[in-house]
Amino acid sequence: MTFLILLPPSEGKKPGGTGKPWHSAEQTFKTLTPARDQLVSALVDEMGSPFESRKKLFGLGDAATHQSTKINLAVNSAPTLPAIQRYTGVLYDELDVSSLPTSAKKRLDHHVVIFSGLWGVLRCSDPIPDYKLKMGATIPVLGKLSSFWKPLLSTALTDLTHCTVLDLLPNEHSAAWDPLIACHRIRVYFKDQVTSQDTSKKEPKLKTVSHWNKLLKGALVRHLLTGPEDGLTHLQAFKHSQGYVYRPDLTMTSGNTTDLTFVSLR
Repeated sequence: MTFLILLPPSEGKKPGGTGKPWHSAEQTFKTLTPARDQLVSALVDEMGSPFESRKKLFGLGDAATHQSTKINLAVNSAPTLPAIQRYTGVLYDELDVSSLPTSAKKRLDHHVVIFSGLWGVLRCSDPIPDYKLKMGATIPVLGKLSSFWKPLLSTALTDLTHCTVLDLLPNEHSAAWDPLIACHRIRVYFKDQVTSQDTSKKEPKLKTVSHWNKLLKGALVRHLLTGPEDGLTHLQAFKHSQGYVYRPDLTMTSGNTTDLTFVSLR
């Protein structure tokens, strides 16, 4: 069965680029161009707002706010890189596309879609400039970005959701599409099984992983892209060197969504 993997972007981005500005470059989701134009224009206008407003928009300190403003003012003319090369966060470092086998690189653009506060959704090969804008941000004239994008992305992804969707998005990005359009959605959780020092407590406690979460998701995507080509049947076989393995007894299904949990003993 065909499968689709939904990934968040990363705050960390590689600067520069060698490609044409985004509007002159070939993009996959062409129906999103009018919305992107509208949002880019609103973002550039917002870069002229008072400093404290911009600081609140970015959620950054003074120096980073100045730098982010400069980057966003150039977003229409800046050179581009493929999205998979632009994002440099922990998840993408662990995925390590440059070291993937050729067959896995070919599968990457077919199976992966990246959500973005500024661009909506992207294929890995789609060229984008450097930019600074989170999906959870609010642009005064457009409102919260996840709400702005939700009807547009749900429509843009309709043709793709005849397949199983592996939703690896954090909440702020998951809010930007309607999962009910998916034939079957799978979410993955990583948890640590912590044994209490209190001997009176017989049941171990499961704690949701925070520190390793992005790294584990990157490793999981790499596992899927380098595994068999029969969809997500290889998913439950994922094991990580930090001890995370699939726990079938924790699987839960509600409607079209199945939640899978991988646990490590701590």
